[in-house]
Amino acid sequence: MTRMASVTPVAPATAVTVVGLDAAGAPPHPALAPVLATAGLVVGAARHLAAVPLPAGADTITLGPLAPALRRLAEAVAAGVPAVVLASGDPGLFGIVRRLREAGLPLRVVPAVSSVAAAFARAGLPWDGAAVVTAHGRDPRAAVNACRALPLVAVLTAPGAGAAELGAGLIGWSRRLLVAEHLGTAAERIRAVTPEQAAAETWADPHVLLSLADPVPAGSVPADAAPADPVPAGSVPADAVPKRGAAGGMRADNQPAAAPAGGWALPEARYAHRDSMITKSEVRALVVARLRPRLGRLIWDIGAGSGSVGIECALLGAAVLAVDKDPEAGATIQVNAAAHAVHVRLVAGHAPAALADLPEPDAVFIGGGGVDVLTAVVARQPERVVLTLAALDRVAPAVGLLRAAGYTVEGSQLSAARLADLPGGSIRLAATNPVVVLTGERQ
Repeated sequence: MTRMASVTPVAPATAVTVVGLDAAGAPPHPALAPVLATAGLVVGAARHLAAVPLPAGADTITLGPLAPALRRLAEAVAAGVPAVVLASGDPGLFGIVRRLREAGLPLRVVPAVSSVAAAFARAGLPWDGAAVVTAHGRDPRAAVNACRALPLVAVLTAPGAGAAELGAGLIGWSRRLLVAEHLGTAAERIRAVTPEQAAAETWADPHVLLSLADPVPAGSVPADAAPADPVPAGSVPADAVPKRGAAGGMRADNQPAAAPAGGWALPEARYAHRDSMITKSEVRALVVARLRPRLGRLIWDIGAGSGSVGIECALLGAAVLAVDKDPEAGATIQVNAAAHAVHVRLVAGHAPAALADLPEPDAVFIGGGGVDVLTAVVARQPERVVLTLAALDRVAPAVGLLRAAGYTVEGSQLSAARLADLPGGSIRLAATNPVVVLTGERQ
């Protein structure tokens, strides 16, 4: 006999009803009228309270600090008083539903079209391959790094963390930005701009920013890439849409920032390289693990060579700056990045001088360079520094420098022996050159 599991009702009779008001400007959901008619408490922003007919005699709370509203809602639930919370769009998408759930309130949610969905719809763009992030109430660097890393990102902005600030962080990356202001109102406006144009303007709050990978290489954005004039709904220029292929589109596994289906620590044969100037796969596996790449982080790959380390960090969702002084290496990095369908920004120049104006990293890999490069890196105080050393006489100075800069240091020597065929069908072990991997973590 099969025992049936008991199911707790999702929304008990005393649940708080959270209703989204359509960001696309459509009329309120039909469910709003009956719940408002019986509500004893209505909570919402001033613009939301002004947009609906409030029942006579109901108490209202205009949202500012959330704590008083949470307390009143809890009291209403305890007293069996019907309560309604008005919110923007889909309140379960980076919205108030999370905070209400954390407060232990029973909820019934009636969503509307979210501001993100409305922005993509107004632009006439598909967004099944987009990552959606927020800059509201948190360090905007993570949102900027998501835009640097991925070909299609929607950002929910906030005052002080909007299109101007995000645009400033994207200067140097081949990105086109669509900024959607006043969605669902008579003042609605969608503009296609470059990061430089976004940084130079003042934008109305709240607004949604869409970041699209530019199909042309960094530093060569054509003059007509992003018109500064308002763009009517549904008429975003066709060349602003990310192309399916090397520059963007939807991943086959539907995971815009998940671990790559093809794995990482890939064989050297998966990369173009010359004279064995590539971090071996066994070493790369440890290096990438120590760098901890993920969406929202920025990785520097110094002395990038073939770019294999940075590319695998990008495959795991991180934004990557690859620094190399050799023009031939730069061309190889671009070929490899395109082959793996990731975006790696190339910085051509000699380290440490080439590092001076780069945005702050979360982690740095040093695959080439001396003490002066490591000194310049630790001066920026990234969370983690990982370096590979073939010469033993460089290990002690590097450890000392990291410790003096406030890092705890771990290290290990990696020495792999790979299977190799012998005549007659026998197999031997062929040794690779040993390498010391040092990891500094800021205390």
